[in-house]
This record gives sequence, C-alpha cells and structure tokens, in this order.
Amino acid sequence: MIKSVYFLLAITITVTSCVPVKPYKPESKIGRKEMEEDFDLMRKILEAKHPSLYWYTPKDSMDHHFAFYRKRIQDSMTEPAFTWQVLAPLADKIRCGHTSLKSSKPFTTWASKRKFNSFPLHLKIWKDSVVVSGNLQKKDSLIKKGSLIKSINGIESKVIMDSIFNHMPEDGYAMNFSHIRVSSNFSYFHRNIFGLSDHYKIEYVDSTGELKTAEIPMLRLDDTTGISKPLKPMKAPKMKRKDKLDRIRNLTIDSTGRFAIMNVNSFQKAAIKPFFRKSFRSLRKEKVNNLIIDLRANGGGRVSNSTDLIRYLVKNRFRVADSVYAIARNLSPYTKHIKGKWLNNLAMWSMASRKRDGKYHVSIMERKKIKPHGRNNYKGDVYLLINGPTFSAASLVCNAVKGQSGILLIGEETGGGWHGNNGIIIPDIKLPHTGIRLRLPLFRVVQYNHVTRNGMGIPPDIYVGPDPEVIKTGKDKKMEFVKKLILEKQGR
Repeated sequence: MIKSVYFLLAITITVTSCVPVKPYKPESKIGRKEMEEDFDLMRKILEAKHPSLYWYTPKDSMDHHFAFYRKRIQDSMTEPAFTWQVLAPLADKIRCGHTSLKSSKPFTTWASKRKFNSFPLHLKIWKDSVVVSGNLQKKDSLIKKGSLIKSINGIESKVIMDSIFNHMPEDGYAMNFSHIRVSSNFSYFHRNIFGLSDHYKIEYVDSTGELKTAEIPMLRLDDTTGISKPLKPMKAPKMKRKDKLDRIRNLTIDSTGRFAIMNVNSFQKAAIKPFFRKSFRSLRKEKVNNLIIDLRANGGGRVSNSTDLIRYLVKNRFRVADSVYAIARNLSPYTKHIKGKWLNNLAMWSMASRKRDGKYHVSIMERKKIKPHGRNNYKGDVYLLINGPTFSAASLVCNAVKGQSGILLIGEETGGGWHGNNGIIIPDIKLPHTGIRLRLPLFRVVQYNHVTRNGMGIPPDIYVGPDPEVIKTGKDKKMEFVKKLILEKQGR
C-alpha cells in the first residue's frame, strides 16, 4: 500500500514537472472582472485582519479611498498599470510601512533578467531638496553632482516627489524612509509613475547658484521596446559563511582603542546573539569606552534579537512593548490566500489570547520585565547612527535607549514609528487572478513608554543630515561627526 502511494506521488510530480510553463508577457492585459475580484478580496482581508487599518486614516476616509481607487480600474490593464495606478496609492493611505506591495512572481522573475530605459540621473532627496548625486550615462553629464533640481519636464520637483510619495507606504507621517528609498532608485519610481520621455528638460541650480536649463536624453538600452534583451545569467561568486555574516553584522575596534564601530544591518537570524555576546565581551576586556552602533541600514527582523541588543545597553529593566495584539485569532476564512497558511494560524493561536478589549494580546511581551545583561552590559558611551531605513525592530531599540545617560541618537528621524508600528508576523496576501502580493502585518506593536501617536519617527538627539557638499565628496558625514565628537571629548 505504502509503495503504491509513493509510486502515484512520483508519477504526479513527474507529470506536473513536464507541464510547459508559459513565458510571461508584461504587455498582457487583465480583465476588469478579475481585477475587481482581486481588489474586493484584498479589501475584505485588510478589513478583517489588519490591526491598524484605521490608525491614521479614519474608517470613513478609508472607505472613500477604497471606493475611489476601485473606480480607477479600467476595462483592461497590465499588471504594472494595475499595481501603480490602483493598488499602490491605495496602500499608501493605510500609512503602515509594513503594508507594501510586491509584483507577481512571474513578473518579478521576468523583470530581474532585464534592464529598462530610464531617467538618466541619480537623485538624492531630503526634505524639500532634490540634488544630483550621479549620472547613469557613461559620458559626463551637463548637470554636475550637487546641482539642485528645480523641475523635470516642466513639473516642479515638489510636485514630482509628492506624486511619488503618494505611492509609497510609511509608518504614519515618517517620510524619511521614503526619502531614502526614492534616493536609492529615483529612475525606477519616476518611470513607473510618470512614464518615459525621449529627452528630459531639466531646470537646475548649479554650484555657483545660477539657474540653468539643460536637455538630456533618456538612458537607452533598447531603441524600440524600451526593454533590453534578457541578460545572460551570471553565477555569483560563492561567499564563505563568515563573510556573509560579516555583511550583516560586524565589529571593528579602532587601532588606538578609543572607539569601536558595530554595524548591525538586520535583526534576522545571522547568528546575531552569539555575535553580540562575543562583541560585548571583547569591548569589556579591551576597555573600549566609546561604541558607535550603526543602525542606518537596519530594516528590522526578529524582536528577540533586537531585545538582546537592548539588554547590553540599558541599565534598568524594560518591557518589549506596552501592547502587542491582533484583531483576529487566525486567518480564516482567507487562509488559502495568505502565505504560510496554517502555520501562521498555529503561530497566532499559540502566541495570543483574547482579553477584555476583544483583541488577541501577546501577554508575555506586554507584561514581562526584562533584565539588562550583567557582566558584559556596556559601561561606556554609546552613539547610535540612525536614519529613514532604521525601521521596525530597529526602532524598538532606539525607543528603548533614547534619553538614557551616556547614549546619543545621531543622524535623522527613523522610518519606524515612535509611537508604534505593525509586524511580528508579516505574511503575503497573494491575489488569485493577478498574482500581485501585499504584505499583511498581523499584530500592532505600541512602544514601551510610548509617546503620543503623532505619526512621526524617533528623532535624533543630534541632527546630522545630508547636504550638497557631502553628496559631491561622498563622505560619510554622520560617521565623521561622531568620530570628531569622541576625539573632542577626549581632548584631542
């Protein structure tokens, strides 16, 4: 009997693997009915399972947005058009940095093997400034690094950025994360929202302060379709496990012993607790009295790992959060549309229990007072470098240590909310007709000793932001500032 079952299973796998996979065609159109069904399903799941759908946008306003963007669905649309014209601006209205969209897997696979025509300049965005930081063309650009962009194709920079930000999720009103994301790939967002132009008319202010105009061509990779031919697959060089881990977290002690730099780019696995244990033991033995912790690229990860770092820095007991809860006990009746399926149901059932307020709370995170680490608890001065990508679990660290004697937050406002955010378990909703995916945080996390809900990220104790001169030179202004601060403190 068992052999027969194995034989049938083997036949099924063989037959399934032989079914030809249709090549993905990005120009293919999706019918209105299919898009409306996906849209309505997404709305039902969000209303039933998202813990903070109305945290920053009241229900009547959110209902208006659902109705408005549903009317935007046309008779037929491509996947990118449906994503960028309907779903992305709708998701932005939730004001949750973890509720973000991903293209379907077939589209992602197809796009990963190609390059696209695009806007030809790298731009750095912060506050109301848009500054040239590089050139995608091989030849030198008329518009130099550090030039301040005033308009593109007659559209003012502020209008362009407001339009782009209208398609990007963030925690509350903490826009700094969006500034960094757009800065990392302005051409991607501009192409998808404004489309392509053969030439771009740029109005800018040069290094002398003079207002000028220049016309520069689009970066072309294919003259007819706008899409390059498939790239030849390249084998990535194998990396040793140690090198992989060092890219995520590492510790460097200055040769003079005056300070150490700890880079923590994620709180995912990465053997991070043993790394913390070994690092803080070394700092104690080497008697290093100044520690720079760089969280600028840390988008979060496991709360247990961020909590472990807090234990090495604080002097008093603390809690992970004031409240952690979901609005449902499981994913039913939408389990089949959500990644992780019954495993997420099991996790939610085992972690949370219903309280008097009708919510499902993770009581251990709310009640348990956590002790600082003992022998290796850091006794020197700590400088945390932060900015927009400092998010989620990394923002829990910033909130826990902010205001403690001997600890300074330096840089820019975090992208992670100061009052709180959403997360713990974040599976994808997969829309059945289009395959488009939407991340769904299942728990609301309100910070320990939280501030009022003003929608802002955690502010630095000392602001150190970008400027045109730094963009020209490429210097790490925040790191240089902290090193100078340490040397000045030591009388050098």
